[in-house]
Amino acid sequence: MSDRLRRLAEVLVAYSGGVRSGDLTVLQGSSNVEPLLEQLYGAVLRAGGHPTVRCSPELDDLLFGEGSDEQLEWQTPGELEDIERADVWIVVDAPSNTKALTSVDPEREARVQRARMPWRERYLERALAGELRWVLTAYPTNGAAQDAEMSLAEYENFIYGAALLDDGDPVARWRAFADELKRVAELLSAKEEIRFVAEGTDLTFGVGGDRTWVPADGHENFPDGEVFTAPLDESAEGEITFTFPAVFSGRQVDDVRLRFHEGEVVEASASRGEEFLQEMVALDEGARRVGELAFGLNDAVRVFTRNILFDEKIGGTMHLALGSAYPECGGTNRSALHWDMICDLRSGGEVYADGELVYRDGRFLSL
Repeated sequence: MSDRLRRLAEVLVAYSGGVRSGDLTVLQGSSNVEPLLEQLYGAVLRAGGHPTVRCSPELDDLLFGEGSDEQLEWQTPGELEDIERADVWIVVDAPSNTKALTSVDPEREARVQRARMPWRERYLERALAGELRWVLTAYPTNGAAQDAEMSLAEYENFIYGAALLDDGDPVARWRAFADELKRVAELLSAKEEIRFVAEGTDLTFGVGGDRTWVPADGHENFPDGEVFTAPLDESAEGEITFTFPAVFSGRQVDDVRLRFHEGEVVEASASRGEEFLQEMVALDEGARRVGELAFGLNDAVRVFTRNILFDEKIGGTMHLALGSAYPECGGTNRSALHWDMICDLRSGGEVYADGELVYRDGRFLSL
């Protein structure tokens, strides 16, 4: 495992983060990811950067259980300073207990999401301006492995396989994959309207105007492998049934079905967790709109794991996110929410672009 961690750290620092001499590099993770943080620290030093580590135990359950409303909304001043000064930010997501917040009142979670929104906006603003390079990655834990219905060893193999780390030269492999993603983005960027058709789904979006499709090639998520845009705010029309459970903040919502009219969710239902779904959709005005529309294109990710870092990349799927849009693709919707939900298109799914069939059974027809 140590050799794999070393290779992961080198790719994150040299390829994803592009750490250069003098870069202030924040390394953030919980205390159970210390082995990877140590490897990242060494890789940043070898690149000539200045690593600083933000490592803490997982205490959110205590905050939600015992914190007052004022304490829930309070933000650490040091984190804002990091956001303003960092050149690179590498976050390792590795919860030991993915169900720790299951019993938390959704309204209290919504309060935290709203309080953090200005800082999240500043983070994205600096990233869009080219002042901050960031990447999110994962580390294998028993909790995550259990969610994926795998043993820890199986989950480790899954993570490193999805990250293409077992190839002779993972950086070269990611650069080649980036070229594939770029071709998909170029194909879609010439289109004005996208329609998705699958079981329980017939949903159309406008994607023209100032919207662009962005190839996500491992520089902000790692592993990666999607092409995304922000649809026109008032364009979503129709309905969609999501194949996989929708997971957000440790909550699982099953059999989500959304109906859109003039860009807004006008009906939302689920067989399990519908109360939480309704609370999140009502979080703010932007939570009812689609901030992101994307195709998952990483064929090394084939199974659902309940970790959105991997699940939204599953080859042969599409996903949309309710809430905040990414400004780099022209998105204007703003919200404290960004909740990705996934629809599998590998068995009978079709996509039409400007009325022409361009995708079937999880594959683009002309690429």
